[in-house]
Amino acid sequence: MPDRVYNVLFLCTGNSARSIMAESILRKDGAAHFRAFSAGSHPKGAVNPFALKVLENNDYPIEGLHSKNWDEFAQPGAPEMDFVFTLCDHAAAEVCPVWPGQPMTAHWGLEDPAAVEGTDIEKEKAFVQAGKYIRNRLSVFLSLPLASIDKMTLDKRLHDIGRMEGATFGQGKTA
Repeated sequence: MPDRVYNVLFLCTGNSARSIMAESILRKDGAAHFRAFSAGSHPKGAVNPFALKVLENNDYPIEGLHSKNWDEFAQPGAPEMDFVFTLCDHAAAEVCPVWPGQPMTAHWGLEDPAAVEGTDIEKEKAFVQAGKYIRNRLSVFLSLPLASIDKMTLDKRLHDIGRMEGATFGQGKTA
């Protein structure tokens, strides 16, 4: 594992579901070597209650999670990101701010569980599925030998993760 702590930013348009879930999951599963953040281009202002329920049911932290604008991570004094991952196709297609530190980027698109219509059971099932896909991708990400892998190979691996089961937007198009 790496000797340093890496900053990771997860992006979605609304920053209310997928990016929030990824932030929480990495906060716990990668706590020793990663600091996780999330944001959106047009944040909804609130976290989806199904996202919080699924995180809590799987013992992931929900304290401090809130919907925020991605501009706050492009400001002077913001944490310098090592990695920026888009989880929604809309955010991947938008012009992102210039992130300090020239982070590595990849698109890890997933269907939006917040867009599912139906019963509460059907909605929760969509969030459970999204959480599974996020955990699987982060598990692979956490297994990468970041301290010893060359940048070109790492870039390929990050994009391959975006093509894992559940991928949207051209099977892992670059953000």
